[in-house]
Amino acid sequence: MTTPTNLLSAPPTDEIADLSPVWLSQALQHIGAGAVTAVLPTRVGTGQMGTSWQLELTWAEPELAHAAGAPTSLVAKMAGGDPATRTLISDGYRNEFVWYTGVSITTTIETPHCWYATITEDNTVFVLLLDDLSPALPGVQAQGVTIEQAHISARNLAGLHGPRWRDDSLLSVPALSLATPEGAQFHEQIFAGAVPTFIERFRPWISDDDIAVMNDLTLWIGEWLVAGQDRFTLIHGDYRPDNLMFFPDGTTVSTLDWQTLGLGFGGRDLGYFLATSLDSDERRTHERDIVTTYYEALKEHSVVDFSFDQCFVDYRLGMVQGPLITILGAVYATAVPSDESNAMFSAMITRSCAAIREHNPQSLL
Repeated sequence: MTTPTNLLSAPPTDEIADLSPVWLSQALQHIGAGAVTAVLPTRVGTGQMGTSWQLELTWAEPELAHAAGAPTSLVAKMAGGDPATRTLISDGYRNEFVWYTGVSITTTIETPHCWYATITEDNTVFVLLLDDLSPALPGVQAQGVTIEQAHISARNLAGLHGPRWRDDSLLSVPALSLATPEGAQFHEQIFAGAVPTFIERFRPWISDDDIAVMNDLTLWIGEWLVAGQDRFTLIHGDYRPDNLMFFPDGTTVSTLDWQTLGLGFGGRDLGYFLATSLDSDERRTHERDIVTTYYEALKEHSVVDFSFDQCFVDYRLGMVQGPLITILGAVYATAVPSDESNAMFSAMITRSCAAIREHNPQSLL
């Protein structure tokens, strides 16, 4: 993967109409494929924090474009929601921009090639032009993943964590930092404030036991947010089926939506993924084997001084990421709630709360 060039040749926008042939020709001029003469946009996905469009491109000189390796179809990802909400989530837009324009090439995780990226100084308006991964299909959160897909995804995840394991140079990346006690306390307050709203909205789908887990988390999630910093690495933060594209070959998966990119212990991604993506019985039966797949892949990246037992502890501890992202995502999403989003969030919270009751991550702090 190469870093996009000419990042300011076409301005940021949040209007799909602005992605005209002229705009796209400017954005893609570094390819050397000539001019785009037509574009056909189609809305795709149900993003909670932005919008995505598939763009079918027509090039003025098809033979030149083909020789240059130019795409005939792209996915444009853009901001969404009102200005006030965008300001609240602007760090997420910045994180995704940073991922695609530099950080991604230092890992081996599968992720779309970025052909162009641009963002405003306040990080509230951006455009990413990404590979159209057809015929790969996204996972569906409410359905979860198969055991085979869980193994593939766990191995893929090690390609994010392993190459940057305990890499102090990450601390100099402006968009990335480890949680501080003060920041953890602030986020604990945000989380505690969101829990009642979430419970009220999702009461038809959640149990009293789930509510007890959520209320209990408000008392110690701040302590959890600063855990495991001696073994930090890059983390995706929202690694789950809706953000994964599964290819027909049955062995390849690509990872989308890097707005929650951050630093933390790798178990936050692994625990979150398995706890939100598998029903309790399946998770209980297969989790140790899937964690083993992840652990063996980590070792391929020369991760040392990290035993399987510690890996499994981090997996258990990381399950708290489930309620954290689910509750904040549901309460602060810019998208209008729908039957699909309600099914997604309710599946995530019920599965992850069940896993927390079973594995008691608080006891590991």
